[in-house]
Amino acid sequence: MSSVIASTRFSVLDRSRIREGHTASEALRDTVRLARDLERLGYHRLWVAEHHGVPGVAGSAPTVLAAAVAAATRTIRVGTGGVMLPNHRPLVVAEQFGVLESLFPGRIDMGLGRSVGFTDGVRRALGRDKDVADDFAAQLDELLGWFRGTSPTGVHARPAEGLTVPPFVLAMGEGATIAARAGLPMVIGDLRNREKMRRGVDHYRETFRPSVWAREPYVVVSGTVAVAATSEEARRLLLPEAWSMAHSRTHGTFPPLPPAERVGSLPMTDRERGFYESGLTGHIAGTEDQVAHELETVLGETAADEFLVTTSTYDREALLDSYRRLARVADLGAARPPYPSLQAQ
Repeated sequence: MSSVIASTRFSVLDRSRIREGHTASEALRDTVRLARDLERLGYHRLWVAEHHGVPGVAGSAPTVLAAAVAAATRTIRVGTGGVMLPNHRPLVVAEQFGVLESLFPGRIDMGLGRSVGFTDGVRRALGRDKDVADDFAAQLDELLGWFRGTSPTGVHARPAEGLTVPPFVLAMGEGATIAARAGLPMVIGDLRNREKMRRGVDHYRETFRPSVWAREPYVVVSGTVAVAATSEEARRLLLPEAWSMAHSRTHGTFPPLPPAERVGSLPMTDRERGFYESGLTGHIAGTEDQVAHELETVLGETAADEFLVTTSTYDREALLDSYRRLARVADLGAARPPYPSLQAQ
C-alpha cells in the first residue's frame, strides 16, 4: 500500500437508495446495517443525505436517520452529507445537531449543503425559491453562531450552545469559496471532472482563513468507488445508478434502482443513452490493484485528507463486498493520523 493511501481516511455516504421490488423501510434499514458493517471494517465515518420527493431515495430526514445509525453503532463517526441548509431555519438545524451530539458525544458530524429541492414542485412544497441558496454563507454564519452563543436575537439554542459539532461544507458551485472564507473543512467531487475538482481544491487551500472551527484546510474528496474480483464485475456495480441518473436527466425524477441484469434490456432514447454512457465514466472501478492505482493518482493530485465513497447500486451484497475489498486496499486496520481537533468555543 502506498503512503498516500495509508495517510488518508476513508468514509462512506449512503443515500438510502430504494431498489426495485423493495420498500423505503428496507432502504433505511439497509443503511443502518451497512453502518455496522463499515464500523467493523474500520471506516472513519458514515454519512446520510437529504432528498425530498424522490421515488428512489428514502433518506429525506438526515438527522433522524443519523440518530438511528449512531444508536446502532459504537465508534464510527456519523453525520450528514448533507443537511441542505437553505431548506431549514438555522436555529432548528443547530438544535437537531445539538440533540445528536448530546446523545452521541464526540461522534457527530454536520455536513451542510446549499441545494434547494430537485424540482419546482418540491421547492414550492418546502416554501423555498431557487435564489434562497444565494444566502447560504449568511445562513451558515447564523448556524455556527447558535453553537457559539453569538446570536444577536438574545435567544439561546438548546442544547447546541457550547457544543462542538464539526461542520463541513459540501463544495457545490461557490461552496469551496464559502468553506475557505468560513474556515471550515470542505467536501468536493466529482471524479468525472478531475481538473475542475483540482482547481476547487487549490482555490480552497489558497484562500482558506483559519477559524475557531479549523486551524488549517481539510479536504474530503468524494466519488464512486467500485471494487470487485474483475473489472467487469466492478463495472456491473455502476450500471443501476448510471441508468437512474440518465432517467432523472431526461424525466425529472430519480426512480428506484433496477437490477444490473435488467439495465441492458431497458429501452433508452439516444439522449438517455448518452447520459447513461457518460454516467459510467470517470469513476474509480476495477480490481483491488486497479483501484489502488487510481486512488494513488487522485489522492496524489489533490493531497486530500479523506476520501468519501458515494457508491450506490442495486446489489447490496456486492456493494458490501466492494467495501470489504476497498478496506483491504486501504488497510483500514492500520493507524491513521489523529483526527484534527476543532477550536469551537
